[in-house]
Amino acid sequence: MTTTRDFHVEAIDYASGAAPLHQVRDVVFVQEQQVPPELERDALDPLSHHVLARDGAWTPIGTARLTPEHRIGRMAVLPAWRGRGVGDALLVALLDEARRRQWPDVSLHAQLAAETFYARHGFVPEGPRFFEAGIEHQGMRRQLAGPTGILHRAEAVAITMAVVTQARRSLVVYSRALDPGLWDAPAVVEALRRFATHRAGAQVQLLLQDAGTPQRALAPLIGLGQRLPSVFAFREVQDPVDLPYTAAFVANDDHGYYYRPLGNRFDGEAGLAHAGRARQLRAEFVQMWERARPVSEYRALGL
Repeated sequence: MTTTRDFHVEAIDYASGAAPLHQVRDVVFVQEQQVPPELERDALDPLSHHVLARDGAWTPIGTARLTPEHRIGRMAVLPAWRGRGVGDALLVALLDEARRRQWPDVSLHAQLAAETFYARHGFVPEGPRFFEAGIEHQGMRRQLAGPTGILHRAEAVAITMAVVTQARRSLVVYSRALDPGLWDAPAVVEALRRFATHRAGAQVQLLLQDAGTPQRALAPLIGLGQRLPSVFAFREVQDPVDLPYTAAFVANDDHGYYYRPLGNRFDGEAGLAHAGRARQLRAEFVQMWERARPVSEYRALGL
């Protein structure tokens, strides 16, 4: 059971606890989103693992389920409780249950408005968008065992957001030139802004092979670094031993990383529970960082 000062989350048996589950789901799906009642309930409910969030007065405020098909679904939080961590707690409880069952991965169908939320938790897009119950969705998957293979930009953006969000106080980034399509993606920039402004003592170190190109392109991370100079530090590779390095990566101080063998491409591998690989990348980074020069010209750039 997960408990905060305002609410708690616990597993609930569907046979005896269906009423409070549907109390929340009816408000969110049937009343708010106009999903037909006959589509909202299905034969998977009695077979699924359900979690329920209640407030301090024991009133149901959120719910979600994990089906035998290894799929997370029916994630619903009452409007007054959104943005207060209820959805995060429900999702974490289901991921913990999937790990307890030793499932290699889990999937879900995310409403487009919730895609960023799931990306922050390590889910990456899978396949084309589609309509379900009249609402546009995106299939997503989270790897629970082994690294996640990344092929396309959408996956790269999602996993980068997850690595940034998971960080406790420190992020290291090795990039060719603040790679367009990734480090200028609005969702990634916003994730970095939130990290920089919400984590006490946050530090982001960005090591570039080419500092001039992003400066000429007015890369948004340079502007963010100007506004938060105590958090962001930029350096450029200058030692001949480091110049041939072709890879790019981001690694946090928890267990997360995203590594691309060729820094001008998105394909690579990533993980959020791989402390050894994250430490290895951070150790490589420190050696190159110490040999690099500070990019002092970014501090004077007028954006």
